Formats: sequence, structure tokens, C-alpha cells
Amino acid sequence: MFKLSQTQKVIAFLQANPQQKFTARQIAEAITTQYADDYQNKKAAFPGEKEFIQQVVAEIGAQKNSIIKACPDILMQDKPRPRLYWYQAGAALSAEPEAIAELRNDAESYSEHDLYPKLMQFLSDELGLYCLRIDEKRSKNNRGAKGNQWLHPDIVAMQAMDRQWNEDVRQCVKLGSGQNVALWSFEVKLALNGANVRESFFQAVSNSSWANEGYLVTTAIMGEHTEEELRILSALHGIGVIVLNTDDLSESEILLPAKRKTDTDWQSVNRIVEQNKDFETFIEYVAIYYQSGKIVEKNWNRY
Repeated sequence: MFKLSQTQKVIAFLQANPQQKFTARQIAEAITTQYADDYQNKKAAFPGEKEFIQQVVAEIGAQKNSIIKACPDILMQDKPRPRLYWYQAGAALSAEPEAIAELRNDAESYSEHDLYPKLMQFLSDELGLYCLRIDEKRSKNNRGAKGNQWLHPDIVAMQAMDRQWNEDVRQCVKLGSGQNVALWSFEVKLALNGANVRESFFQAVSNSSWANEGYLVTTAIMGEHTEEELRILSALHGIGVIVLNTDDLSESEILLPAKRKTDTDWQSVNRIVEQNKDFETFIEYVAIYYQSGKIVEKNWNRY
């Protein structure tokens, strides 16, 4: 039996609900329910429903140009976030300067520090990560002006992949030097535009070199070619991009998934431990989990 591609599934769903605006998450939930049999194999590859849906959301974001090219009557509101899609017969895609101005005003009402607890809540609730804030002011001041900004990220996190594993399996992985923990790194920027996108991205590259996964996080991507630049840089360097929705964290989007590195760069980890007390505490908590398999909940997700 002929199966629709994911792009065709998205178009069919929007056409069946004309004039109604949907986020990528709402579309993902709808099509994975409607075409449940088509997604069985993909779903089995993820540890839980949230991770599976997040992957489909990311894929819809990556396929947006193909969706619009295949059906010009699909409209997309790219800003303000979250991105919205809808079907309107005979429509033409047009820019909305008022929406962009509104986004700019909203972004200016926040500081990067305001985003840290929101990001940690999103990472904890949606991805099951255990997070800590890294304060560059607690680093040894021997790297010159702003030197520490290129040494460590704003937020770090541990993913305990074996939390639900059978105890015998966990011991096999531990004794066989397998991977039961992944370390994540996040660099936060209030907004990305043509003027700061490359510097911000390479700051994330520098700060995340030690981690299994590294991300650049923002609330807004502004400018005609900024997202295209991010896609090119992400493909080259493996850093992912998260767009954080401060009004509804569940609608935040992993725009570009990071490329996971199998090995942690422990030499770089040791370098940062020697420089920053917060990072030293992070590695201490990771070591506790490695040794005991226990997580002290009160230690994590503190701002």
C-alpha cells in the first residue's frame, strides 16, 4: 500500500483544517496519531513519547521549505515564535512587519539571565535532563577581558540514559565501559541576527567542545538569512539550535538537533573544572551518578 511522505502528511492535515493555525508540535502530534502505523519503527528508536515527538517537530521545521514548495497555499508565520502553519486556498506568503516589531519589543523585555531558569525547566520537563547554571564570575580571572565567555557555557546538563534500564544491563554497560550518561552544553543568546549569529555560534562551538551534545539557545531568529546561516554552520560543526518560547515552554523548538559525539573530551572537562567552581560541582554530581546510579534531586535544576 502506498504511504504518504511526512511532507505529504503535513499538507494533508493542514488542507483538512483550512484557515486554522498550528504549531509544528500540534502537527506532529496529529499526524503521528493519524498515521500511527507509519511511525511505529521510528517511535521504537526513542526512549519515550516526548523524545519521539520532539524529533518529528524538528523534522517538520527542517522540511518547511519543501512543504511550502509542494503546496504554495500553505502559509507560514515565521516570527514571532512559535512558527505557525496553515492552509488558505489561493494565498500568497507575505511578510508581517508588525509581528517582527512585536517580537523585537518582547525580546528587549528579557535579559539572558531571565532565560536560564526557563531553559532549565524546558530541558528538565521535555527532555528529562538534569541541569546546572555555570556562572562565569566564579571562574579564575586569568584569561583577560571576556576570556571566560569562550571557556564554558551558561547551562550544563546530564542525561542519565540508563535510569529505566534493567539493573543487570546497567552493570554490563558500566563494567564494559559503555555509555550510560551523556553530557550536554548550552550557550544562551537573547536573539540572533545577521550581526551576531556567527560570533554566537562559534562561542557555542568553543564552550561545548567537551560535551556529547552542544546547543545554541535563543528566543528569536531575526533577519532574512540568519536561519540559513545557522543551518550551514550546524551541518559543519554539529552544534544544535533551540528556539525557546518564553510564554509556553512546551512550544519551544529544537530547530536543529545537535550531532551527538560518542566520547566526552575529559581533558577539556578537567581544564574547565580547574577554572570554575560551578563546573567542578557539576562534574562532582556526574561522578556520584557514575559511581552509585543515584541522583540527588535537590542538587539539580537549581538556578
